[in-house]
Order: sequence, then C-alpha cells, then structure tokens
Amino acid sequence: MEAKGDVSDSSFTSVTSLTLKGPKKIPQQYVLPSFQRSNHSLLDHISTEFPIIDLSMLNHPAHMPKLVNEVGAACKKLGFFQILKRKSLSNPFEWEKLCSNQMHAQVINHGIPSWVMKDAIDSAEEFFRLPSDKKMCFASTDVHAPVRYGTSMNHVIDKVLFWRDFIKHYANPISEWIHLWPSDPPSYREKMGSYAKAVNTLQKQLMEVILESLGLNADYLHDDIEEGSQVMAVNCYPACPEPDLALGMPPHTDYGTLTILNQSQQGLQIMDEDKKWRAVPFVQGALIVQLGDQFEVLSNGRYKSIRHRAILDSHKQRLSIASIHSMPMEKKVGPAPEVIDEQHPVAYKEGSFSGFLDHISVKSVSEDTYLDTLKIHEA
Repeated sequence: MEAKGDVSDSSFTSVTSLTLKGPKKIPQQYVLPSFQRSNHSLLDHISTEFPIIDLSMLNHPAHMPKLVNEVGAACKKLGFFQILKRKSLSNPFEWEKLCSNQMHAQVINHGIPSWVMKDAIDSAEEFFRLPSDKKMCFASTDVHAPVRYGTSMNHVIDKVLFWRDFIKHYANPISEWIHLWPSDPPSYREKMGSYAKAVNTLQKQLMEVILESLGLNADYLHDDIEEGSQVMAVNCYPACPEPDLALGMPPHTDYGTLTILNQSQQGLQIMDEDKKWRAVPFVQGALIVQLGDQFEVLSNGRYKSIRHRAILDSHKQRLSIASIHSMPMEKKVGPAPEVIDEQHPVAYKEGSFSGFLDHISVKSVSEDTYLDTLKIHEA
C-alpha cells in the first residue's frame, strides 16, 4: 500500500513541470520583493573560516574532550558544521593545507560511504524525473501526512512561491514507514532507505557529543532520541532562468534537534552571528549539520538554531536530502534543568514537533515562527 494525497490537494503546478517548457522568465508568483532577494555576489566570496571536526575521535576516549570542545564551540558560534569523509592520510601536509583553508566547521570521517550518499541523490533525481501523475499521487497539503509531495514551502498559504519541489516522508523506525514511500523508481526505497538508516545512526552519535558539550550526560533523553522522529525532506531546485529574482527556500530555521544535509551541488547560505549571509562551499562527500529550534530550546538559548536559505542557479539543477531529526512527534521539550540557574532563567516554554507542524499549516515561514511562540523572553 502507498500513501495517497487527496485529489483536492493536487491543484498545483510543479516547478519541474514549468521548466520543461524552457521559460526565459519566471512566472510573476515566484518574483520576490527586491529586499528579500539573494545577493549572488556572495558566491564569489565563499566562507573559508569554519573549523574542521574529526569524528574519528569518537573511537579514541583520550581524544573525546577535544572533540566535545570543538563541537561545542561550533554549535555556540554558528549552530552549523560540515562533516567530511577523509579520503586518505597518506599526505598529512595536504590535509593540513585543506584544514587551514576551510572556514565552516567540517567534520571528517562521518562513516557513511560515498556510494550510499550518491545512491540517495541519484534516487531523488530519478523520482523528480518521473511523469507528473506518478508524483501527484503523493500530493497533499496535510503537513502531518507521513508521505507528502509538494511545491514551494506551502503553496496554499505562501504569498510568493519558491522555486522548489519536494517529497517528504517519515523514516524512523524505517520498518514502520518505508512501505508508504514511493515504489517508483524501483530502487527508491532501497537506496533512500539505506541512506536514511545510516544518517540516523550518525545523528545519534552526534547528539551524544553535542549534549556532552552542553554539560549534559551523553545518554540524556536517550530513549527519546532512539525513538525520535526522522523526516526525510527530499528537495529539487531546478535551474532557474532568473535566479536573482527568486529563492529555492526562504530564510528559516528547522524545528528539530539536528538536520543533516546531503546535496548535489552548492546552493546553501547560512546567516552568521553578524546577521550576514555566507555561502557554504560544496565539498564532495561532505554532510552538513545544522542545529534546529528544538536544540535551542533544550539548551535554553546557549546554542542557537541556524538560519539558512536555498539560492538558485541559472544552469544547474540542485538536489538535497535533509534528514530532519527531533524527539518523538508528540514529545514536549523544554530547557534541560541542568542549564537553568539564576543567571540563566527559563527562557522557553515547552514545544513539540507536532506543535510545529500545526503552526506551519496556517502560518507561512515569513510570519511569526513557532520558536517565537515558545520564547518567554530573549535568551
């Protein structure tokens, strides 16, 4: 059995369908006000100042304090880092040069084989190439649907549309959800499923390190993390004839603990601590890790969720797979008691991923965010 969307929810034109006509200009509903547009000159000034983090230290207890400190510093400064798969240690001088030239926090030795990552991207590309009717059977405006195909962010309430098609599906435990995923292309479930399982294992390892960096036990909320929600947001950003006028995704933060991003090419921008947009370089074999709102709440604001957006390219399609992790859907999360004291009073109310979904079903991302509704005072 496959998840099906309501026929009444299928009344949209995908961006992929639009591009098949070879337009020279984008439709007016995708044109952003000038102050909301991206600055493509940032692509010529890609950030190179983020630290490198080596996950192989997980296997060496003596190196754990160093790993915890490095991850904590990256989370506190930006709420963002990248993880790489180091290809070789045969030339340490070449590796040292790479490290000294990278500015965003890279994490090497993440343990997911390159072919697993590529297979997932390839299966996403095959899905978005399918005829429209093969995809529209998953169309729905119900943000709680376990499998949902759509366009923009929420095309029903978005005042301006975004140059993006997507399919989202629940993935943990995978045995409970995978039968609802698309069965066409035939290899989709196998390839995307292998990646989903691998990235979920990685997120549990990362959560232990990040929690420890906050001064919490590595097994804090262990059962909730083990049974937590995993939503695979598979995105397609087709080549755009006027990329300066539109965005693939608007500025936003993710609600969850961590988002781990696999992508086919450059297109992500993050907002730094000075409120400036910084282009994140594409590194083959790298995964990007972003802190979400749920972690900001859990840390009582010590770590901030990372604001980010997706820009477009006039010649190339970009694919990305965001594995969005959170506590169980209905689990209400508030600040950990261990991070509360007289100097740091409770700054957030409890919130849940389900509450976030309810919020975005009626509010666009350009309006008040769900995190704003949880803030008691500025953290």
